[in-house]
Amino acid sequence: MSDTLYLQLDANIEVHHPHVYLQDIAKMSCTSPRLLNRLRVLPVINLDPGKPGRYVMSVMDLIELIRQKQPDLEITPLGETDFILTYEKAAPRHLVIHFLKVAFICLASFFGAAFSIMTFNTDADVATLFSRIYTQVTGESSGGFTILEISYSIGLGLGVLFFFNHFGHMKITSDPTPMQVQMRKYEDEVNAAIVEDRNRKKAESQNPCHRSS
Repeated sequence: MSDTLYLQLDANIEVHHPHVYLQDIAKMSCTSPRLLNRLRVLPVINLDPGKPGRYVMSVMDLIELIRQKQPDLEITPLGETDFILTYEKAAPRHLVIHFLKVAFICLASFFGAAFSIMTFNTDADVATLFSRIYTQVTGESSGGFTILEISYSIGLGLGVLFFFNHFGHMKITSDPTPMQVQMRKYEDEVNAAIVEDRNRKKAESQNPCHRSS
């Protein structure tokens, strides 16, 4: 009875060394622990150290590579059939630069959100609406700083906190925040576009007639 290897791959795998081994890009489980240890250090690809970037690979490439070493091994792939290998050089982390980036993003987000809120209030003429409501209810003219404006301002801030489910290191619930969900969707769409572009270029190179048409 031949041994079985289970091979699990993610859609996007990040490495920081140009010499990539199987254990760097795949999660593996094998019925033979000794064979698994040998496969962990199986060289997959040697990248150009001076060219960080994204490289599209297929699980079939890995299966063919493993077959060359273990022809009798039964391989069961799990997860993605095509995956992206992202090679980035490991660089020392500069705290000052990191702090400046975080500060810039925070300021841009703060003033961008403030501008959007002010634009909405101007378009909807919220100030006039509050003034009319206050006059109709109390019979007095509004000075522009009433319980309506105060409640609206407090409610707006609390609404943003509850919507984004995040305040500093604290989270209201354990669910992913809307920002995290949107970022995951964006990453999935980018990965799918990169793989599709690679497959199209590969198909065109194999079929010149299709490219010329």
